[in-house]
Amino acid sequence: MLLEKLPIRLIAPLTDWKPYFSTNLWHIQIEPDQTNGLKKISAIDTLQIRGIDTKRLVRKLGRISDELIRQTTQAIALVIDYEEEKGN
Repeated sequence: MLLEKLPIRLIAPLTDWKPYFSTNLWHIQIEPDQTNGLKKISAIDTLQIRGIDTKRLVRKLGRISDELIRQTTQAIALVIDYEEEKGN
């Protein structure tokens, strides 16, 4: 797979959840649990996506659910103003 050969990964940083984020389409709320390893309610900030060198990815701290991945993907599509073509 091509992505395995690229020395970068796109990441969306996490930040502390703020109540006013609930009106932002680009902030995805993430509740702490044993799977994701978070200690407090956080937000995935899809407006701040960026590429980082894979050498900076030292250890995996947790994992998010498929539903949060779906929500994050939808938020990124909104941020980049992506519209799927009809009929393809």
